Amino acid sequence: MNEAGRFEAYDEHEGPGGHGNKEGRGGKEGHGGQEGHRGEKPYENGGPGDTPRGADGMSSGNGDDRHPAPEPSPDQPPRIPLPRASVEDTGQPLPDLRPQDLGDPAPRPAPLLLEHRVLKSLLGAWALAACSPDETEAVEEHLGDCGSCADEARRLREAVGLLHPPESLDLDPSLRTRVLEGCLEHRPPRIPVPEWATAYDAQTARLDALLQDFGDAEWHAPVRLRWFEKDEPTSRRTTVAGVIAHLLTVDGLVAIALGLEDPLGDVAADHPTPSARTEAYWRASHYPPTRAVRAPWREQTHDLVRTASFTGGGTGRLSVPYGDFELPLHDAMLDRAFECWVHAEDIAEAVDYPYEPPSGRDLHSMVDLAARMLPTVLAARRRAGLATPPPGPHRHLVPAGEPGRSLRLEIEGSGGGEWLIPLDSPAAVGSAEHEVAHVALDGGEFCRLAAGHVSPTDAAAGQVGDREAIRDVLFAAASLSRM
Repeated sequence: MNEAGRFEAYDEHEGPGGHGNKEGRGGKEGHGGQEGHRGEKPYENGGPGDTPRGADGMSSGNGDDRHPAPEPSPDQPPRIPLPRASVEDTGQPLPDLRPQDLGDPAPRPAPLLLEHRVLKSLLGAWALAACSPDETEAVEEHLGDCGSCADEARRLREAVGLLHPPESLDLDPSLRTRVLEGCLEHRPPRIPVPEWATAYDAQTARLDALLQDFGDAEWHAPVRLRWFEKDEPTSRRTTVAGVIAHLLTVDGLVAIALGLEDPLGDVAADHPTPSARTEAYWRASHYPPTRAVRAPWREQTHDLVRTASFTGGGTGRLSVPYGDFELPLHDAMLDRAFECWVHAEDIAEAVDYPYEPPSGRDLHSMVDLAARMLPTVLAARRRAGLATPPPGPHRHLVPAGEPGRSLRLEIEGSGGGEWLIPLDSPAAVGSAEHEVAHVALDGGEFCRLAAGHVSPTDAAAGQVGDREAIRDVLFAAASLSRM
C-alpha cells in the first residue's frame, strides 16, 4: 500500500490501494488479490464497526513493530474512514433477552380463601377499615359475587359515616352556657342572681378558670397595668399575683358597701380610692403576692354575688364610694365586671394565652355603662380645663331634662348599639335633632379605649361632624380608665 492510499476513502468495490496502486488489482488487498477472487468482503470476518484487515491479519489503519505504517505523502489528501455502523443497521440479529438476565420477580402469594360465614363476619371490620390487606382483598372480591353481603356492606359503610361526623374535636365554647341554661330552665334557682350581677359573676368565673392551672412561673410573670391620667398614658408594673391583689382590694369597696369584711383589714390607705388601696395592700405585704392571693379573691367574689342575691336585687340603688365619685351598686358591679375582664386580658397577654371577650349581652351592658358616664366625665373635664368650653355661637347651656347638642356614638359588632351623648350638660337629654357629630367604633376598640389601652388619637373610629366634639368624647372615654 502506498502512502497516500492509507488515507483515501473507499467502498466495498475498491480496495484500499486505490485506482492507481500497483497492488490495486493484483495485490493482496485489491480486486485481483487472493481474497478478492473468492468474493470476500473486507468486513466479513470482523465484527460490526471493525476496521478492514488485509491478508496478513494486520489492521489496515495502524501498523505494529514488524510492519510499521508508512508515513503519509504530503502530496495526497488524507484518507477519511467510513462511519462505523450500529448493530441495528447491519441486518444482524439482536441478542435475545432471557428472563434470568432480568431477574425473576417475587411470586405473588396465593389469595386468602375464606368461608362465606367468615367473610360475612368481617364486614363490620371492613366497613371500619380495620381489616388486614389480605382480608380486605378477600372481602372485596366476595362482595362482587354475593349480593346479600354487598347490601350489608353498603349499610355498614353508611352507618360508619354517621358515627364519625366531620366536626372539630374541640368542645363548642357555648356548650357550658347551653347546659347551664337548660338546667336552669328545668329547675330555676331558689335565690336567683340579679341581672345586674350576672356579668360580674361570669367574668370572675372566667378569670378563675384561667388561673386554675397556673404554676409559680405564671404567677410571677410581669404584667404592666395601663391607663390614662390627665390625657397622658400611665403604667404600673406588677405581676399576675399583683393584679389579683389589685382586684381583691378594689372589689373590697363593694364589699364594704354591702357590709362585708374589708380585705385590707387593719391596713390603712392614704385615700379611699382604688389606686391608694392597691398601693397600701402591696406595701403591707411582707413578700410579693403569690398564688395564695387567689383563694381570698375568689371567696370574696362569691360573697359579693351571694349577698347581692340574698337582697333580692333591692340593694341595686345602694351607693358605692370610689373616693372621688360614687356609683350605684348595680353600676358598680358592672364596673367591677369590666375591670375583671380587662385585667384578665392583661394576664392572658403576659402568659401568652388566648382570651375571648365577654358575651354580647355582658359587653352591651358594659358599653352602656361607659356611655352613660360620658356626660359626667365631659363636665368634669370641662371644669378642669381639659375639654372645649360650651360657650360659643353653636353651644348653649340647656336646662335639666331638655334636649341639647348631642353626639351619636355607634358601637359595632357583638354587644353594640347606638347612644346619643349630650355634650353641654350631664342633665341634658340626647337628641337626634341636635346631633352635631357621629362616631363609629368596634365594640372591642371602644372597650380598649375606655380601659386606657388605646390612645384617643390612635383609636380606629369613623368620624363625621364637629371635630372638637368628637375629640372631647374620645378623650372623655379614655379618662374613664384607672389603675
